[in-house]
Amino acid sequence: MKIIIIGCGKVGINLARKLYREHDLTLVDVDAERMQKVPEEIDALQIVGNGANISVQMEAGIAEADIVIAVTDSDELNLLCCLIAQKTGHCQTIARVRNPVYSQELDFIKERLGISMTINPEYAAAAEVSRLLRFPSAITIDTFAKGRVELLKFKAQPEFGLDGAAISTLAERFRADILICGVQRGGQVIIPDGSFVLKNDDTISLIATPQNAAQFFAAIGLKTNQVRNALLVGGGKMGYYLAKMLLSMHIDVRIIEKNMERCEELSDLLPAATVICGDGTNRELLLEEGLTHAEAFVAMTNMDEENILLSLFAKKHTQGKLITKISRMDFDNILEELDIGSVIFPKSVTSDYILQYVRAMQNSIGSNVETLYRILDDQAEALEFTIRDTCKFTGTPLMDLDLKDNLLVGCINRHGTILVPRGRDTFEVGDTVIVVTTHAGLQDIEDILR
Repeated sequence: MKIIIIGCGKVGINLARKLYREHDLTLVDVDAERMQKVPEEIDALQIVGNGANISVQMEAGIAEADIVIAVTDSDELNLLCCLIAQKTGHCQTIARVRNPVYSQELDFIKERLGISMTINPEYAAAAEVSRLLRFPSAITIDTFAKGRVELLKFKAQPEFGLDGAAISTLAERFRADILICGVQRGGQVIIPDGSFVLKNDDTISLIATPQNAAQFFAAIGLKTNQVRNALLVGGGKMGYYLAKMLLSMHIDVRIIEKNMERCEELSDLLPAATVICGDGTNRELLLEEGLTHAEAFVAMTNMDEENILLSLFAKKHTQGKLITKISRMDFDNILEELDIGSVIFPKSVTSDYILQYVRAMQNSIGSNVETLYRILDDQAEALEFTIRDTCKFTGTPLMDLDLKDNLLVGCINRHGTILVPRGRDTFEVGDTVIVVTTHAGLQDIEDILR
């Protein structure tokens, strides 16, 4: 497909990294200096200019474009770019819209302006955090099959009794139908087979239904119930959205925000929450406001460094779930080593949501990838395929298929029934299939074969 990305900030570049290998890509930004910083490996046409200018869009190839993605720093500019693209070309349009003022009007905006998709980074990141606080044992949670299947990541601790256990023994030992689909060990990413032996401190990704995942976590002694209270530091857009979601889940919420005017706004918007005006980096204040008893602590100020230090401090004073918001994605490998709980990258969440939409659209014009997540520090993909027609291996037992190396069939969704596949299981027409692999760019279910 031909895709135009308007806005080459962190989100735009992150998207470009994930799309350029599979699509004809054009990047547009008004800032020439920013364009010069586009990584050399991204093979894309680069145009310096205002993406809302018709002549610039024509130069970018709007007449032949399949999708225009506007992710500049301005909501209004993004909406205008999409509106002009709709009138000038015949493409799908995606706009990043961050201002909460627009959040109640997004359906109206999409319908009247003809925009295919809007994405709010702070809202999407808050939704990720709320899922984690519903299931605090996991580091990350991704969903497939309309929520019937989850891909969860957690760290193996000595008390779980997983050290030295072969993967093939886990289902029977813990009486839970789960599948280990990825292991991170010492910077290495492994797509394991049944003989693979787990070790303490492994970061493990598993696929299961929510019920089976909860059963497995309970069996190894991990907490599976949602938290009862949360202490949030930072009352910005993400803090507001998250607090609103947690309150709807009947979770007690305390917010620390140092800006008095913002505190007054939050008190009006969230009367059920406790809003404290103060410096969230003040250790005495955190302890006074119940850090030691918090079942969840979320650091989401506007400074990454503050959030990291806050989570490191919190780790020493609470057994609760730690979540750290990070804006810059350059040092994710270092953050893994700090062990500061679940790290949320709003910009990465945004690009992942957009990438899923692109995959879904690509599916409508030939590919059969329904959902895609980048997992295991972006070194692997989890893809959901739909089998619409009989292919050369439908009805063939999985044990007889010559699958690619570093590829695992994680789950089969057959008319709403979730199957964790074994060797004698088969693919049938109508199934959706979840595949985990280190091979990038799989387009069709038949691509899983050598």
